[in-house]
Formats: sequence, structure tokens, C-alpha cells
Amino acid sequence: MPAKEARILIVGLDGTGKTIILYRLKLEETITSISTIDFNAKTINYKNISFTIWDVGGLIFVVDSNDRDRIGEASEELQRMLENDEFKGVPLLIFANKQDIPNVMNTTEITEKLGLHSLSNRNWYVQATCATSGDGLHEGLDWLSNQLENVE
Repeated sequence: MPAKEARILIVGLDGTGKTIILYRLKLEETITSISTIDFNAKTINYKNISFTIWDVGGLIFVVDSNDRDRIGEASEELQRMLENDEFKGVPLLIFANKQDIPNVMNTTEITEKLGLHSLSNRNWYVQATCATSGDGLHEGLDWLSNQLENVE
């Protein structure tokens, strides 16, 4: 039984892979395409923490690393979200998804395009991921687990 619970929200623009990530973490199986119409919430037990992840809005922010045309829009959405008082100082994990596609933006480029270095009031981390294979997802949760362990 997990020793601690954490409520985590997962957000990102449409088509970034949020639902595939959520199902990959919960079911440990590959789901190639799901259209999210309704509300999703899953509980994932990981390293003695029970994460409840809500697929409606975050602080796991998913970016499509292959979509250079919408990275500016993603940055604007992230900045708007982080302005909410509910998210002040909350650790931010960015999943730079779709890293299996050639010539995508790497984590350094995504960090720059999202303006993350200006976030001096919170801990943040960008993790390269591939939702369909699961690559990078556990590494991101490791970072988030460590952040949550250090809160108390």
C-alpha cells in the first residue's frame, strides 16, 4: 500500500499524447490512439506514492515535440495555467512527447521555447518521452516523486 497520495493533473494541447501516457502508466500497455471526450482519472501506484492523475489540466504538461507550429501556443497555455494561484510553487514536469519521431525538438529546445528558465519560483523538469513505448515516463515520475517526497 502506498505511503503517500499525490493528486497530479496532466495537461497539454490536443493531440500531444496525454491520454496515451495516462493509459500507458496505468495499464503498462500500448494504446496508439484514443480521443478523449469525457473525464479521465486514474490512480497509479509508483514508488510508495499513490498518484491520482486527472486528464483535464495539470502539473504534468505534455508537449508534442514534433509540432513546431504549435509550441508557441503550448507556451502561452502553460504560462496562463501557471498564473493560477492554485499552481503557485507546485513542481512542474514537462513530458516532451513523441521523441520516437526523427528530427523532433529536443529537451533543450523545448525548455527554451516554453521559457522555463524564467520560472524562478518553482522546480521544473523536462523529460523526453515516447508515450507509445513508455520510454521516459518512469524517469519523469521518478523526478516528480522526489519533488513530492521533499515537500514534507
